[in-house]
Amino acid sequence: MPDKRLLSLSSEEVERILKKNNFILTRQKGSHQQFVGYVQGKKRRVTVIGNQRNFAPGTLKSIILQSGISEQEWLENI
Repeated sequence: MPDKRLLSLSSEEVERILKKNNFILTRQKGSHQQFVGYVQGKKRRVTVIGNQRNFAPGTLKSIILQSGISEQEWLENI
């Protein structure tokens, strides 16, 4: 389960953290946005649902795993 501080992230904050880590928005369909970036030499694709005030713990954990960015780095970027 993600740290409690991460659970209060909105979709705008998640997008900001991804962009700060060199992810770029590649496509959008409805409220779902896909970001692509390279972490440790591996291509990563992350799907974020827009207009979310808070993510469910499982959804946020999935976003963190998809990104390949450590939970500690997420916390540092808040």
